[in-house]
Amino acid sequence: MTAARGDASAAPVIIAAARSPIGTAARSLAAVSAAQLAAPVLAAMAVDLPVPAEVGEVVLGNCMGPGGNVARVAALAAGLPETVPALTVDRQCASGLAAIGLAAALVADRPGVVLAGGVESASTAPWRFWPPTGEAGPVRYGRAPFAPADVGDPDMGPAADALARDFGISRAEQDYYAARSHARAIATLQEGGFADEIVPVGGVRRDDRPRAELTVARLARLRPAFGPDGTATAGNSCGINDGAAAVTLADVGTHRRAGLPGLRVLATATAGLASSRPGLALVPAAQAALARAGLTLHDVDVIEFNEAFAGQILACCRALDLDPERVCRQGGALALGHPWGASGAVLVVRLFSQMVRQRAGRYGLAAIAAGGGQGVALVVEAVR
Repeated sequence: MTAARGDASAAPVIIAAARSPIGTAARSLAAVSAAQLAAPVLAAMAVDLPVPAEVGEVVLGNCMGPGGNVARVAALAAGLPETVPALTVDRQCASGLAAIGLAAALVADRPGVVLAGGVESASTAPWRFWPPTGEAGPVRYGRAPFAPADVGDPDMGPAADALARDFGISRAEQDYYAARSHARAIATLQEGGFADEIVPVGGVRRDDRPRAELTVARLARLRPAFGPDGTATAGNSCGINDGAAAVTLADVGTHRRAGLPGLRVLATATAGLASSRPGLALVPAAQAALARAGLTLHDVDVIEFNEAFAGQILACCRALDLDPERVCRQGGALALGHPWGASGAVLVVRLFSQMVRQRAGRYGLAAIAAGGGQGVALVVEAVR
């Protein structure tokens, strides 16, 4: 999809990245629709373009919005010209990262600037119904199918429990990982590590979810959330959240004229896996993206995986032979939240903050899994 390491000089570059605060559903951002969440982030990206350049396209991921083209509504609400086209992408939880990968391909083929990312408002997601059948009335449903039922279409929680059992991940390991995610996020918050990446929305300036008091001892008191034999709980699972995130991708010429640091997109990859174990799909995606970039995990300095469930991330680390200590060093989705369609883009914003603003390393990896057994990954290189 994008340039490999051998011709990296021609690869598109992420020159800016920002996100909204991440709200817990029904809390700080409860009255803000998906388009209204994304608009301030897109507006900030457009205003801060470092060189004279027209935005050629807006690409946003979204899962549970009101339908239609959320990206177009958000772009117009952001004040972008009516001449700027927009596309909404749905790869479920991987939508935001898929949108950035697509935007990188667009920039590689057509010089200029593309704004890409994702948005989700769980708080304002519409109720959905299957139409009446015979004399039966309409039936409300909570989510769309991820896969045919006869192939395997588990809800994400039971699937995470199954994955933890497959890899022998204990409840204690999951609680430790979750507590550490919150501790890391609180430390980053106190050090101002999130400040430069957050665009205030509706007066909200910080994330709802990180909790300093969420210790292993407190987590150990919680009951399994998805069945009496499970190990996933409300504490070692992500929340249901609202949020938006976006990046500015520029072709190499625009980046050169800007003279700014950024993240060169070395490779992207998508992968499919058994729909019964959807959380594991980030593994083959990460492996494929690294191979296309000519790198290994040992070369990577900053790793951002979407922490949907502690057991799921620990299983992925085990499958990759990766030390979990290297993942989400400033806290991940267990602490910050998982606004489905935005989460993949949040990972890239986090890479930008650490690798560009904080100069944390040369190579970065973002990867996320999605319902139905799909994974998306992206490999970047810091350019200064």
